[in-house]
Amino acid sequence: MTVFTETAKVPSHAAHRAGSLSPKEREVLWDMEEHFWTSGADKARATTATNAVMIFPYPPGILQGDHIWTRLKQNTGWRSLVMRERRVMRCGEIAILTYRASAEKPDVPIFKALCASTYLHDEDRWLRLSHQQTTVS
Repeated sequence: MTVFTETAKVPSHAAHRAGSLSPKEREVLWDMEEHFWTSGADKARATTATNAVMIFPYPPGILQGDHIWTRLKQNTGWRSLVMRERRVMRCGEIAILTYRASAEKPDVPIFKALCASTYLHDEDRWLRLSHQQTTVS
């Protein structure tokens, strides 16, 4: 009896070619992500694409473009942030950060969430394209 085994071919599509970030790029992205939480809406806006999409626990839910900043101005002030289980994936000029966040601010219970942010490396700088927070208990 003859058995033929075909090796599964991975398409040559760019999505199948993972890249890596230099230590400096990792440092820059994680620093940007931390400042997104702790430095206020204006600083976060400066590192975010104009028509970015963000998903926060309800309310506010799904926000895009200028609606993000209207909501974030009311929701800033995280005085501390711990990011655990950090992971980074790069594909071409896109990098995705994932992590478990624990954040606190005065008079609010500690906020815990699973988070993901997508960044685009464009014209020698990184810009956030999306951010998502999924609450965990």
